[in-house]
Amino acid sequence: MKISEAKKRANKKWDEKNKERKLYISKRSVARNFIKKVMVDEDLEEFKRLFEERLGRGKLE
Repeated sequence: MKISEAKKRANKKWDEKNKERKLYISKRSVARNFIKKVMVDEDLEEFKRLFEERLGRGKLE
């Protein structure tokens, strides 16, 4: 599917105005793909601990 020049300009303008949001979305995507496709059991335990710390709670059930 070909993208029009106007759409390309609009995308570029949005990217330039929303650099932090674009970076956040990209990092979130990388994290989700790691969790879904790459993570091993040892990683799961570490991530669980990190989430517990981040949430400021005890252990997750």
